[in-house]
This record gives sequence, structure tokens and C-alpha cells, in this order.
Amino acid sequence: MDHVKKNPMFLYLVILAVGSTVGLQAWTTLFNNFAVEVARLDGDGIGIIQSIREIPGFLALLAIFVIRLIPEHRLSALSILMLGVGLAATGLFPSLAGLAVTTLVMSFGFHYFETTNMSLTLQYFDKRTSPWVFGKLRSISAASSVLVGVFIFFMAAVMDFTRMYLIIGGLIVAIALWGFFRRPTSADMVPQRKRMIFRKRYSLYYFLTFMAGARRQIFIAFSVLLLVQKFGYSVQAVTFLFVLNNAINYFLSPTIGRAIIRFGERKVLSLEYASLIAVFLAYATTDSKWVAGGLYILDHIFFNFAMAINTFFQKIGDPGDVAPTMAVGFTINHIAAVFLPAIGGYFWIIDYRIPFIAGAVMALISLTAVQQIRIPTASPVASGSSPQAGLDGDGPE
Repeated sequence: MDHVKKNPMFLYLVILAVGSTVGLQAWTTLFNNFAVEVARLDGDGIGIIQSIREIPGFLALLAIFVIRLIPEHRLSALSILMLGVGLAATGLFPSLAGLAVTTLVMSFGFHYFETTNMSLTLQYFDKRTSPWVFGKLRSISAASSVLVGVFIFFMAAVMDFTRMYLIIGGLIVAIALWGFFRRPTSADMVPQRKRMIFRKRYSLYYFLTFMAGARRQIFIAFSVLLLVQKFGYSVQAVTFLFVLNNAINYFLSPTIGRAIIRFGERKVLSLEYASLIAVFLAYATTDSKWVAGGLYILDHIFFNFAMAINTFFQKIGDPGDVAPTMAVGFTINHIAAVFLPAIGGYFWIIDYRIPFIAGAVMALISLTAVQQIRIPTASPVASGSSPQAGLDGDGPE
């Protein structure tokens, strides 16, 4: 993959991905303590802020219209700038209204970068290399998460929240400014359609994207809650699991990318969903805190398999549809965030096992759906590559 690393777009995405990961991880790590100890928010206020944080993900499709005004790679840098500014300003406005505004700015930055990151990866790296690039970016992001966690752990003893927010936000702004002075693009890329696109032949991609978002919400909303509420995990224990997860993903993510290249999307996604059925059912039935911790680690690992959904689109999609479809897909992925946590929370009160059983059912539906994956013998490819047969490891069909 040496030729991939020499591609200017690879370095560009790596550096901006570090900024994105550092920003989101710093916000996530500091938010609850800052909201309670400094902003004096209660549970309802924290819930409002968390809901606000999901709004930009739901509005990711608006990126289609933004790239009419500025190039897509510039939108990536602008997104990181918004993330950095929003994070840096957080400590200066310790109130519900202040947090609402800074969170919205930060979240627009994060979600729009994630949208353009997926789009640019699929445009600039062909079908034989894009899974590896996705895996490598996730690996580097995992290492960045660990580093920012270590930084906050030590700096929290000598700095207040405002200074930590300003330092980390300032670093992210510097990364964004670096991005503004780079031109990693190539003139021979296929022009992207700058309007919303829904195509019947992308229906399976849309469905898998929606289901992946629903599965993500069950993990985010209820897995840690189970560890804390039922098994009494402390803050230190949850933090240890977080660090361990990212350390594992640093080494494992590129391997998953290579597995997609070798075995194909259908086999990799089938392994993910078959395993998740077992994971969710085990969440619902285990009485062992050690088993629950192991399930949390496995659950987190399987997040990486979702990159195969995007590489599946790359093999069936029109090269000019990449940017608008990634934006629409990101919105579809966040639809579940609007209603699933609230509904799941209601059922949690009735019986904590219900959300996990529902997750197992969704995994079974997804497992059935991925069996419909078919890769054309000569499918549309990303710009810069040529049609080739049966590249997904499932063979031509």
C-alpha cells in the first residue's frame, strides 16, 4: 500500500481525521463533568444538549448544497475549523444556552467532516485500496483517542476546563488551517452531482445504513448503562475499557480493511451480524460482569466492520453519485438517533433485556439483508480505476 500513502489525499485525510477524533473525544470526555460541575445542568439539560448534538448528523444531506459553493476538500477543512472553534468556546459559555450553541457548532463540524471523509476516500481510492484506507483511518483515530484521553487525565489535575477546551480546540483550529493551505485534489476526478439523489438500485445500501445507525444507538445508549447499572462498573473501569477498545482497534482496523478486500463485503458483513446476534443475546442473559465487559469490547470491534457498507456502495454506485449518496446515507444513519434511545429507554424501565433482544432481531434482519449483496461483473468504479471483474472476494455474479 506504499502507493496509497504517497497519494496527497491520504495524508490530508489522516491529518484532518486526527483533528476530528481529538475534538469529539475531548468533548465526550469532558462534557458530563463540565455540564454538572461548572454549568450546573441537571439530567434534563444534559439530555437536551445530547439531542442537539445529533441534529447535524440528521442534516448531513445539506452538505450536498454546500459543495456547490466550495470544493469538497475545502468543506472538510472548514468542518474541522468549526469543530475546533466550537470546542475551544465551550469553556467560555457555561450555561444551557451557551452549551447548546457551542455543541451545535462543534457537531456540525464533526458530522460534516465524517460525511466528506467517506466521500473523498471513495473518490480518490479504488476498490482494491479503499477498504484498507478506511481501516487505516480508523486505526489512526483510535490511537488519537487514546492520546487525548491520556492528555486529559494528566492535565485535569493542573488545569481548569476552560484552559483544556482552549488548548485542545486551538490545536484542532491549527490542523484546520493546515488543511486550508493544502491542495490534495486531482483534476481528473469524476465531477460529483450537487443535488440530492435517491436511486432504486441503492436501496440495499440505504437499508443497511439505516440498520447500522439503529445498532449504533443501542450500543451507545444501553451497553455502558448495563455495565454501570447492573454490574456496578466504576468510572475507572469504563475508562479502562475505552482505552483497551481503542488500543485493539489501532491494530485490528487495517486487518478488517484487508479482510474486506480479500473476502468481500457480503462475507465480512455476514460475520458481523451473525456475531452481533450472539452479542446482543448475551447482553440480555449474562450475569457475569467479566462477560459483560468482554461483550462491550467485541461490540466495539464490530463497529469497524460497517466500513464494508460504504465499500459495497463504491462497487455498485455511479462515481458521480459518491458525494451526494454519502451525505444522504449519513442522514439515514442518524434517523434512528431521533427516536430509538427514547423508545429503548421506555422499554429499559420495563425490562432491561428488551433493547438488547431488539438489537438481536435487528442483527438477524441485517444478516438476511446482506445475503442480497451482488457485485456486478463490471461495476462502476471510483475515479482513477478501471472496471474489473469480481473484486469483492465473493466473485462475479
